[in-house]
Amino acid sequence: MGKKRIIRKSGGSVDQGLKSRSLARVAKKNITQGTLHIHATYNNTKALLSDKGGNTVAWSTAGALGFSGAKKGTPFAAAKVGELLGDKASIIGIKEVDVVIRGVGAGRESALRGFAGKGIDVTKIADETPMPHNGPRPPKPRRV
Repeated sequence: MGKKRIIRKSGGSVDQGLKSRSLARVAKKNITQGTLHIHATYNNTKALLSDKGGNTVAWSTAGALGFSGAKKGTPFAAAKVGELLGDKASIIGIKEVDVVIRGVGAGRESALRGFAGKGIDVTKIADETPMPHNGPRPPKPRRV
């Protein structure tokens, strides 16, 4: 039989190789203002940084940082996404952002806190979670 090998995984930490590779691909641009879009679902958190014209400058997700399964929807993973995007924004040269938040996931607030912790001014926060006006059509009456 022999000894059993136990492989330990670090619980919920960011893969450093994926983080450094993500930061290495950021181009140096001269953009001072932008918009941060945070899409927080139950299963994942996505963050996208765009200029004032709406053109994508940088983005990141919890899955791209190495989180998998149910850990992608946690506030910790969302905070790491926000921190990484804050680093990218400081490399690009962004000083202030407007924030648009969509979704009802656990990472709504923590992604914003992680981003704002990097020293970038947040000028406006807007919640644009889609809301149904009337909902789906009700089912037809049951025929017995």
